[in-house]
Amino acid sequence: MAIKLYVGNLATETTDEGLRNAFVQYGEVVDVAVERDAETGGSRGFGYVEMASRAKADVAIAELNGHHLQGRPLAVREHRARPGR
Repeated sequence: MAIKLYVGNLATETTDEGLRNAFVQYGEVVDVAVERDAETGGSRGFGYVEMASRAKADVAIAELNGHHLQGRPLAVREHRARPGR
């Protein structure tokens, strides 16, 4: 079962490919989406990574939470859908 992760504190220049590269070393990445600002096209500072297995996602969280990507410490946790959305 795939697990969706929230990744916060991204630099404005972070791309889907750059985020994928940070996570793929910990396991199969099913999907990546960096949320983009409609006006600038830059990262809105967060995105989502979907990993193929919970075990690999847990390792990625442990290894990458607080890890610097493009000079910024990542905030990585399991995505929790907000009620009413």
